Amino acid sequence: MRAFSLARLWAVFLKELQQMLRDKPTFAMAVGIPVLQLVLFGYAINTDPKGLPTAVVCQDRGPLGRSLLASLQHTGYFKLVASPLSEAEGSALIADGRAQFLVVVPPDFTRAVVRGERPAVLVDVDATDPSAAANAIAALGALAPDVLRRELRGALAARAGGPAPFELRVHRRYNPEGLSRVNIVPGLVGTILTMTMVMLTALAMTRERERGTMENLLATPVTPLEVMLGKILPYVAIGYVQLGVILLAARLLFAVPMEGSLTLLLALIGVFMLANLAVGFTFSTLAKNQLQALQLTFFFFLPSMLLSGFMFPFRGMPDWAQVIGEVLPLTHFLRIVRGVLLKGSGFTPLWPELWPMLLVAVVAGAVALARYRRTLD
Repeated sequence: MRAFSLARLWAVFLKELQQMLRDKPTFAMAVGIPVLQLVLFGYAINTDPKGLPTAVVCQDRGPLGRSLLASLQHTGYFKLVASPLSEAEGSALIADGRAQFLVVVPPDFTRAVVRGERPAVLVDVDATDPSAAANAIAALGALAPDVLRRELRGALAARAGGPAPFELRVHRRYNPEGLSRVNIVPGLVGTILTMTMVMLTALAMTRERERGTMENLLATPVTPLEVMLGKILPYVAIGYVQLGVILLAARLLFAVPMEGSLTLLLALIGVFMLANLAVGFTFSTLAKNQLQALQLTFFFFLPSMLLSGFMFPFRGMPDWAQVIGEVLPLTHFLRIVRGVLLKGSGFTPLWPELWPMLLVAVVAGAVALARYRRTLD
């Protein structure tokens, strides 16, 4: 047996180093992915969202009603975005996702407080994501005893010394018990499909090259569009099988409610899968081998997981992170699947989330077709 040689070790080391540096995409991914993780976890992730969109129906014209609303905004958790005329209009804003909180101040609120009647203030919360609203709800609980203390002076000072001058009735909609699985399990539909659809399709063309079967494919009269659709459609069938398994488990094992139309959900999931498959096919035209295809997939999947609202509250992210998140198909699909299953939403309120996925599918498909080559050059 030969003795260990530092010279031979150094030679092998230099060979591998030069080979790694020549593989520029792999080297860039090795450096880029840790940087991406540092930026996303350091700057974009926030588990305590502030400025949550709030609609207010204030039926009281007295000073105490105005003071209550001012105190709500001073907490930092609530941002007034609408002033509907009725509770029904405010509920529609929550159902459409345009508001996360609805505060209803009853008529004669000021007079009732002055009389010591402890009027009730209704707070409706979109609790589909309990972690996004938890701290804001806790701030509400701390608000009631102290919000009007500075207003109750003079002859009203006796009211300040007793129990809270009004009652806050918090109504958690769509997830009354605040169960995290009601939010996470529907989201798993999107994350699992994103990972599998992009990865499997990204490997499709690179696998043809590595196995040497690309020449046979190029020798046929198949057009680029036919190749792309032929590669994509089998994975659509796989995606629907995965969807059936997840939805069955969600219903039987986790008791996730299914309030809306499953037919509508199946149709919209088809658009989501096509968008991800088009992205994966584009990656397959960019990658030279399966390793690069997997690296590109991970580079796409990591922001999708972190910036879509699946793991962390979307509204807690800075504006630049939300802009990136709005480009990702998973962000819009999470709103769709939670809207259909938990809220019973129909097509009209979901259209604003559908067209971005269609746009991604068209753009990614066009890029993939443009990069497709009829030769191996």
